[in-house]
Amino acid sequence: MQMLKVGDKAPDFTGVNQNEETVKLADYKGSNLILYFYPKDDTPGCTKESCSLRDFHGELLEKGYKILGVSADTAAKHQKFIDKYNLPFDLIADTEKEIIKAYDCWGLKKFMGKEYEGIIRTTYIISKEGKISHIFKKVKTASHAEQILEEVEN
Repeated sequence: MQMLKVGDKAPDFTGVNQNEETVKLADYKGSNLILYFYPKDDTPGCTKESCSLRDFHGELLEKGYKILGVSADTAAKHQKFIDKYNLPFDLIADTEKEIIKAYDCWGLKKFMGKEYEGIIRTTYIISKEGKISHIFKKVKTASHAEQILEEVEN
């Protein structure tokens, strides 16, 4: 499988958000989209990452960015996560991992000496034209919004 790279057309997707409403890449046409993939709702790293994006949501919106998170959790789990941390953006419930795999975010991981398959934390910035402008493979969970702003401003 070919890995996605900067300049590629972002893979099209259709998914379901926390309200069981359909969400498509086309919904974000004309906006820059921060599409972040994370392993699991309400875990330490994923919570820090999501809250960082929440805390800078206003600034990111002012700069023309919208935010969309994706994990394999259910819509109901996403709604609890959103409610608990007051997240102001949608989360896609990709329980079949179709979007996750289309964006090369599924693969072999290591934790405490054990190897297993899972979601590889990755963020894509998709331009207004639908092309990948930035890819973050080494996500700084606690300061991810700052990491994005620093990278896209340069």
